[in-house]
Amino acid sequence: MNRFLNKGTIATLQQFRMASNLLINDSKYAFLKELGLKENNAGVFHGKWAANGQTVQSFAPATNSPIANVQNGNVQDYEIAITEARKAYNDWCEVPAPRRGEIVRQIGDKLRTQLQNLGKLVSLEMGKISAEGVGEVQEYVDICDYATGLSRSLEGKIFPSERPGHALLEQWNPLGVVGVISAFNFPCAVYGWNNALALVTGNACIWKPAPSTPLTAIAVTKLVEEVLVANNVNPALCSLVCGEGDVGQALVKDKRVNLVSFTGSSEIGKIVGQQVQARFGKLLLELGGNNAIIVNEDADLNMVVPATVFAAVGTAGQRCTTTRRLIIHEKVYDQVVERLKKAYAQFESRIGCPLDSNTIIGPLHNQQAVGKYKASIAEAIASGGKVEYGGKVLERDGNFVLPTIVTGLKHDSPVVLRETFAPILYVLKFSTLDEAIAINNEVDQGLSSSLFTTNIQNVFKWMGPKGSDCGIVNVNIPTSGAEIGGAFGGEKETGGGRESGSDSWRQYMRRSTCTINYSKELPLAQGIKFE
Repeated sequence: MNRFLNKGTIATLQQFRMASNLLINDSKYAFLKELGLKENNAGVFHGKWAANGQTVQSFAPATNSPIANVQNGNVQDYEIAITEARKAYNDWCEVPAPRRGEIVRQIGDKLRTQLQNLGKLVSLEMGKISAEGVGEVQEYVDICDYATGLSRSLEGKIFPSERPGHALLEQWNPLGVVGVISAFNFPCAVYGWNNALALVTGNACIWKPAPSTPLTAIAVTKLVEEVLVANNVNPALCSLVCGEGDVGQALVKDKRVNLVSFTGSSEIGKIVGQQVQARFGKLLLELGGNNAIIVNEDADLNMVVPATVFAAVGTAGQRCTTTRRLIIHEKVYDQVVERLKKAYAQFESRIGCPLDSNTIIGPLHNQQAVGKYKASIAEAIASGGKVEYGGKVLERDGNFVLPTIVTGLKHDSPVVLRETFAPILYVLKFSTLDEAIAINNEVDQGLSSSLFTTNIQNVFKWMGPKGSDCGIVNVNIPTSGAEIGGAFGGEKETGGGRESGSDSWRQYMRRSTCTINYSKELPLAQGIKFE
């Protein structure tokens, strides 16, 4: 019978079959349409929604089922977006900072109205459990609140001038356009950290999200668009270009992008850093982390075990702050390992769909991650390691694996020194705190670290110049779960960037040192006479 159908009819039937398989058409996922998503979504926004690139599908890691279609942007779409973002910046930079803060406050409130729905979308598209998905959106809300207060306290310093009749001070001004390249594991919060601070400091944003999480980016941008339009602000101020590497390359190499904020692997971050530096652009790099918890002999083990489980297993080991190495004092080593094995076993029945309330461990993001999980465990065993728990891929739909504990490896084994984005915990043994600190510091990355101890001398040693070399140095808490009030970022191959709180706002502004002569004389500094 198909021989009587023309090509247009066949194409329509194919589209119908494609649409019928999309999760967005399943009433179980009604929240997707409540967020303004459709079967077919434009992945480019520059004041209006229009895309000209290839159409792709976003998949749910729990089942590998397609959620919805997204038409990506191409380099030509990027060119339109950056042009429109620059235009929006020209007006926005002159808006008083407190007024900018009011707009950001409204963005936070708009996110609150869709907190649960947006959190579910993050869970569905990324794979993290629902509580973590909602918590990620809450981070964006929190940083909006923080930025609102910041809008009335952006400060510059006034210095004493050595010359009479002169004032010496700092002036901070916006950079221009901030390009945000975000990763799949935090498809909402990373943009939120950058977006809220970039806006309140007077910049425009152009967002290139991870290719595998475009729907979260589209839903977020739709909410932001509503706020901007309601306030008669050019909505191209927060532009979006979903796409592949060609779009990212265009952004990274573009001199019209004053700051590139990149979150991703150290390998790609190194390339991005070189390309931005080649044009003397500004950089904010948030890269890998091979994070460790040190358990000293005096640690409270009732705190150690749950903290380790959360940090090593949460988000299925796909946080940049995930604990990947557990360094335990020899006197408590056996006890901690046994308690951890029991704790891990309790969670096996709670591995499943991230949207189910009982689930505590969701899937890995894709099959490539499953492959890396299997390869790392095989390498660990070949290197003399022993799998104490886990080490298996679950035979079911989706990308599910057992969280894994490995013992018996040397602290400097290549597989231990290499970051694997999966729930694999390498357990190591030490005799002295100095030895443990050296093990903590020997990896290439320097993101997060934690020491469990009840000895105050150990605490300050750990925080001091001969302690942890990481950007995040914790005591008696996990390596993950950072608050927005402090600066977030790390050292070495983690990139050196800082986002979120403290004085991170300075990365989004340029500083001018201004000397103002309000006298009738022209004295020179350092007492120089030029007569």
